Amino acid sequence: MLTLNKTDLIPASFILNGVPGLEDTQLWISFPFCSMYVVAMIGNCGLLFLIRYEDALHKPMYYFLAMLSFTDLVMCSSTIPKALCIFWFHLKDIGFDECLVQMFFIHTFTGMESGVLMLMALDRYVAICYPLRYSTILANPVIAKVGLATFLRGVLLIIPFTFLTKRLPYCRGNILPHTYCDHMSVAKLSCGNVKVNAIYGLMVALLIGGFDILCITVSYTMILRVVISLSSADARQKAFNTCTAHICAIVFSYTPAFFSFFSHRFGEHTIPPSCHIIVANIYLLLPPTMNPIVYGVKTKQIRDCVIRILSGSKDAKSYSM
Repeated sequence: MLTLNKTDLIPASFILNGVPGLEDTQLWISFPFCSMYVVAMIGNCGLLFLIRYEDALHKPMYYFLAMLSFTDLVMCSSTIPKALCIFWFHLKDIGFDECLVQMFFIHTFTGMESGVLMLMALDRYVAICYPLRYSTILANPVIAKVGLATFLRGVLLIIPFTFLTKRLPYCRGNILPHTYCDHMSVAKLSCGNVKVNAIYGLMVALLIGGFDILCITVSYTMILRVVISLSSADARQKAFNTCTAHICAIVFSYTPAFFSFFSHRFGEHTIPPSCHIIVANIYLLLPPTMNPIVYGVKTKQIRDCVIRILSGSKDAKSYSM
């Protein structure tokens, strides 16, 4: 009787097949992906540069924005370069361990993205509801601690994914119909029991996404109550304007996330696989691309710094819009 070791059922590598059903058009799909990636890299690196060297941006709101920019850079850089290699050069192989590392980075930093958006909602809550104590409540040590806690939350919750995935036997081939290594996409290639993977994945989604959305909802409910109670229309408008960029960031992040999450569970047989893959990539690429644009347009202090640098003027206020 033939016996197989566990190592015999672990493939040396996977083949990332890109966007299934659209193989002939993947070259054209790559151009918007590449353009968005370049914009994301320039925009987020630019924001990090501004926040690092401009004293006017050394405030809690911008420290959280720097966390978001760093998270966005890692998140899209974990996937898009490999996707472009698939589209342009047909370099589809990815080693098993390399696949697990990519999976870890993707899920850790998507979780951190959600956590940072939650922290930014709390920042807006403190700024609007307790303006006189804003700098005291959100002192630099507090910002560092909550940022570290958000990162560690993602790491500790995602590390089990790698062990749960590595323990599985793989006897259904090594072709992944995806542009990157997603947890459940890899697990579905296993001939073992993936129920634990599915349950734990759902639990992590609820622990991270559910908790963060609850905190964001509560924060904005309290903000809305305070803003409505203001007597001046100008004060209400100013308070709402400070939240506009953050609300846009939430929409850009959670809209494709929700679509991807629910379509995988309830529309697997009705929505084409190519749609799943494209939305999954948009989920990782849209927020890093749009967040710097939105914050650059909507935030006066960032506009002033950019205009001053581009014009070479020492007085940004004379150029403010």
